[in-house]
Amino acid sequence: MKLDEEIALDAIKHALRALRKRHLVEEAAHGPAYIALSRPFISQGSEWKEKAESLETELQQCYKAQSRLSEQLVVEVAESRASKSLLQDKEDLIASLQNECSQSRDECTRLKELLDEKTQAVELLTSENQELKAQLEETRVRADTAQAENKMLIDRWMLQKMQDAEKLNEANAVYEDMIDKLKASSIEQLARQQVDGVVRQSEEGAEYYVESTIPTANKHKISAHQGGCAALVFEYNSNILISGGQDQTIKMWDTSSGSLIRTLHGCLGSVLDLAITHENSSIIAASSSNKLFVWDKDSGRLRHTLTGHVDKVCAVDVSKFSSRHVASAAYDRTIKIWDLQRGYCTNTIIFPSNCNALSFGMDGHTICSGHVDGHLRLWDIQTGKLLSEVAAHSLAITSISLARNGNVILTSGRDNVHNLFDMRTLEVCGTLRASGNRMASNWSRSCISADDNYVAAGSADGSVHVWSISKASIVSTLKEHNSSVLCCSWSGLGKPLATADRSGTICTWT
Repeated sequence: MKLDEEIALDAIKHALRALRKRHLVEEAAHGPAYIALSRPFISQGSEWKEKAESLETELQQCYKAQSRLSEQLVVEVAESRASKSLLQDKEDLIASLQNECSQSRDECTRLKELLDEKTQAVELLTSENQELKAQLEETRVRADTAQAENKMLIDRWMLQKMQDAEKLNEANAVYEDMIDKLKASSIEQLARQQVDGVVRQSEEGAEYYVESTIPTANKHKISAHQGGCAALVFEYNSNILISGGQDQTIKMWDTSSGSLIRTLHGCLGSVLDLAITHENSSIIAASSSNKLFVWDKDSGRLRHTLTGHVDKVCAVDVSKFSSRHVASAAYDRTIKIWDLQRGYCTNTIIFPSNCNALSFGMDGHTICSGHVDGHLRLWDIQTGKLLSEVAAHSLAITSISLARNGNVILTSGRDNVHNLFDMRTLEVCGTLRASGNRMASNWSRSCISADDNYVAAGSADGSVHVWSISKASIVSTLKEHNSSVLCCSWSGLGKPLATADRSGTICTWT
């Protein structure tokens, strides 16, 4: 731009110089004429005069032309300046447009890369959709096959049900004969089987009772499970301990030697509770995978996977009257009753508050359940009717343990209180607490000793407290665990007491 201005100024200067030079030339050319005219020569006549007038006219025309050229030059200079300003604006606009064009190219490149990524994602989703369609078709085929098999199984089940009805009629006849024989037996024999007004019998005959001892010393400390161990149960009339942990395994231990007997696999999810049938034939595990798993204890084979709950199953128990019936509670706010022989649910009870623990009553028709709202509830398993309830704790109930006499039930709560209730009236008949005893979780399990004289409960500080029920005072404090104690279980032989903690360690105490 600066160069153009200099060129224009040079052109204007050159034009002015040319005009001046022409003016000087014209003055020099007309000089003699003026001189001649000024001389009084008589010989110069009208011809010179006319020539002078002609030259003067021509000079005037030159002046006029010079004036017009000057005006034209001024106009052209103004137009040149305006053009230069417009050119500068155009160049600025061009630079702005070039910048916008560069930005647009970068945005276009970025959008193209994004488009390529989206295209690849669409292709991947398309391939996955095709695979899912294929899997859906396979699932549909399997569902059709399963439906056909289900129809066949229903037909077989109906046939089996008819056969079972015939067997039931035969069993009723045998039962009536047994009742007649029982009525004919002596009163002394009946009294030997009776304690506190309740006849205690198992399917295999009378249970074995011994006096429990107060545990004071640690016998074995076992690293049992990876993660925590929240479930312990002893075999009936045996010192074999069964444990379940977060590592999804069930393990059987000889508490005399502390050695591992067997490991049961097949559970999906953490084990939250365990139960065993009274003839020690089946082990049932409640798991966080919304299912219950049933193993044959002798062979270690998984017999059943009980499905029906839609949330984690946190409690399980076997009927005291018949090993055929199992009850489970889950965080879907239901209690389900299962028939172990057939492997399906026979009844479902719905309640308003999540259940953390449950236990069958001695009659085999009643279930006690402990809930997050702190209430203890009794249910009829046949009708699903709520028989009675009581506000047992100010916070959630963590465990329920039924005494062997069937008349007392122990409840433990997050309020760090352990209450003993009379099953017949649901009245409190004892309260146990300790300043250092704190429940570690919503599923911290306490227990009653085999002779119904002591209560054991773990604490969040790793200690285990043992109370005398008759004295309502602590008789022993056990310290061996390095993390929160989650569950306690007392052998039916009176000893040992087993405890497990959040790190998966099991301790046995004598």
